[in-house]
Amino acid sequence: MSYRGALRSFRLMLGVAALVLLAACASTNGAVTPKPPAASVTALYGQLDQASRSYETALQQTRAGDTQGAQKTLDTSLDQLRDAAARCGATPGCDSQRFFSVFDHLLRLKDGSFIGDQTPDEDTSGPSLPSTGQAGAGSLAEAQRSVTLLRGHQLSELIAMNGPVKAALEMWLTQWRGNLMDAYVNYQFLRQQMWPQYEGEGLPEALLFGIMAKESGGKVHAVSRSGAAGPLQFMYATGLRFGLTDQDGFDTRFDPAESARANAEYINEQLKAFNDNLELTLAAYNGGEGRMRRLVGDNTAVSFYDPRIYGQLSQETRDYVPEVLAAAWLFLHPDSYNLRFPRVDGQQGNITLKRSASLSELTVCLGSANDMPQGWFRTLRNLNPRLDPQQQQPAGATLRIPKSLEKVYAARCVDGPWPILASDLHNAVVPVFPSPSPASAPDPVVRYTVRRGDTLTGIVRKHGGCSSEGEVARMNNLKFNHVKAGQVLKLPSCR
Repeated sequence: MSYRGALRSFRLMLGVAALVLLAACASTNGAVTPKPPAASVTALYGQLDQASRSYETALQQTRAGDTQGAQKTLDTSLDQLRDAAARCGATPGCDSQRFFSVFDHLLRLKDGSFIGDQTPDEDTSGPSLPSTGQAGAGSLAEAQRSVTLLRGHQLSELIAMNGPVKAALEMWLTQWRGNLMDAYVNYQFLRQQMWPQYEGEGLPEALLFGIMAKESGGKVHAVSRSGAAGPLQFMYATGLRFGLTDQDGFDTRFDPAESARANAEYINEQLKAFNDNLELTLAAYNGGEGRMRRLVGDNTAVSFYDPRIYGQLSQETRDYVPEVLAAAWLFLHPDSYNLRFPRVDGQQGNITLKRSASLSELTVCLGSANDMPQGWFRTLRNLNPRLDPQQQQPAGATLRIPKSLEKVYAARCVDGPWPILASDLHNAVVPVFPSPSPASAPDPVVRYTVRRGDTLTGIVRKHGGCSSEGEVARMNNLKFNHVKAGQVLKLPSCR
């Protein structure tokens, strides 16, 4: 029997066994049973785990060409699974969901290896991906080989048989599909800066992508209504705690590498606090660690979906956790959901400007080069977060750009019609007419008393956005853009 044929046979036999399991466990549905002796349940779970390991051993034997030995191991494995399933149905307190999760996990494995080899028909034509971060869509297979275990818990165990996560998967695959694709493209160009921070902390890359996709979609300069900022949406105080400060007027929450470093440190801190419970950790990231610790108390083994926890959370946090997990799962297993991410060469390069230009002007002259229909403005902004996109940078300045654009820049943006057009558009003069003179000149400054929960970002937005955080910070001699309740701020008048 061929390797591929053996795999098909394994899948079929496992599917049949799954039906037997469902029938065996159905008798427990709706039954209220007393708490079982711990030893009997533990023994069943041990048999389940052994059967699961035997199944994966059989697949390894098949890959090695030992189909006869693999068949024998598989028969033993499936016999163990069927026996454990039948006994679970007759054992009070046996958790059938645990059996369903194992079957869901094994059925999802195209070749039995969750951590990684490709299936025989998987496209592996893309470039390999070094750990330092040359990204490409063909490197998804390599991303699947990245860490998929989180402190001994497989991500599949958080996905399988989970209604909220499956509902979130549907949203990402339908209404949010465009957002997911944009987030993936944006991440590929940021990956070289962000992934090493997570990798260094021993965290899965899929988790980083899931958080970023949900938080900002990979828009480095994103700011929420509550004042959370950057690609991973740190609140000011939390960011400050993890070293995200003001550097020469630049808020490092907008720096992709620094934001990823701080996020990885935060996640590891909260995993430690919540006994490696990823779902509680994500809930803390969204809803506040103080609130989650009060809800959980000393029982860190409690499920996020326990009514005592889930019922006390805001709808935003209830949705946030499964949505992050769903995006992470799709990042790892797009083919299983009829999803194909675009091929992206995200390797970073740089250019030295031959003539002065702003990021906006570069966007115009680069056009839709390298099959980028939406243009390069977002990518250029993400790679150069400290620059005002409208501010011309002098000749000789060095800018980060995708390496694939280095030759395009030399061909299109140094000489010829495109830089001339870009400059002409950028320097267009818009007529300005004075407003009718009021009876009395308005006060050029307004004053605002800071309320509890206010952030400088929120205050500036609330007053029309006619000034910037930096301008208000300078007017009031603010350190690190920090404001306190009761403080009176001077703001430029919008009139």
